[in-house]
Amino acid sequence: MTDGTTGTTGPVLDLGPQTEVLARLAAGIADEQLAGPTPCPDYAVRHLLGHLLGLTVAFRDAGRKDLGVTTDTSPGSALPDLTPGWREDLPKALAELADAWRDPAAWTGATRAGGVDLPGDVAGLVATDELVVHGWDLARATGQDYAPDPAALRVCHDFLAAGVDDPGRGQIFGPVVPVAPEASALERAVGLSGPDPGWTPEP
Repeated sequence: MTDGTTGTTGPVLDLGPQTEVLARLAAGIADEQLAGPTPCPDYAVRHLLGHLLGLTVAFRDAGRKDLGVTTDTSPGSALPDLTPGWREDLPKALAELADAWRDPAAWTGATRAGGVDLPGDVAGLVATDELVVHGWDLARATGQDYAPDPAALRVCHDFLAAGVDDPGRGQIFGPVVPVAPEASALERAVGLSGPDPGWTPEP
């Protein structure tokens, strides 16, 4: 296994620690918080959780190379929402995603997610970014402390920084939000992905 760098000898990183962080965040959300706002302008907390469940299943299947409806559907095709069993389904899918990407084969060859064909290692990096940044979204929206897995945060930040001048990034990310020189690695990663790291719910 390499340590935060793309390679063909094994997984880039173990996504398990970050998926466990997200599972704990989801477990800490009260039902009355589901209608609250999030840093994602069109999403309430329930929609963010629905999006998170959908992308978790999609990237699980992308890692398994099990391509079909879950990997072919664009995340923008409909407003995501929660299913009645989401409290059981989300942690289960997160654990399955982590397990899928522990297989070195997940990081090689070609796969697909969100209807986009991707090299396996790039799909793993996109999954890492989604898990880290949406973890911040969820924590900020629900008033929870957030400490992402340091290895996942490092990979997320480096992935986002490497693509900051990519002309196609606007199809996925919002404009880069500048942060202070003393900003944390998490704040820099969030700013690179588009949300304002200073966002808080309106009182």
